[in-house]
Amino acid sequence: MLLTAEEAAESLKVGRCKVYDLIRTGELESIKIGRLRRIPVDSVRDFARKLLAEEPG
Repeated sequence: MLLTAEEAAESLKVGRCKVYDLIRTGELESIKIGRLRRIPVDSVRDFARKLLAEEPG
């Protein structure tokens, strides 16, 4: 399953620009289909898991 940047942003409760920043820094994986940028659902889940693992306490 692939998400648009807007859908990924909604899932992560961040802005669309933040999603593009995460893609640019390599923290969130994405693929291009023609001119379209899509983010795999698993990439969003992995990113969220990594954040939870880094959180103290």
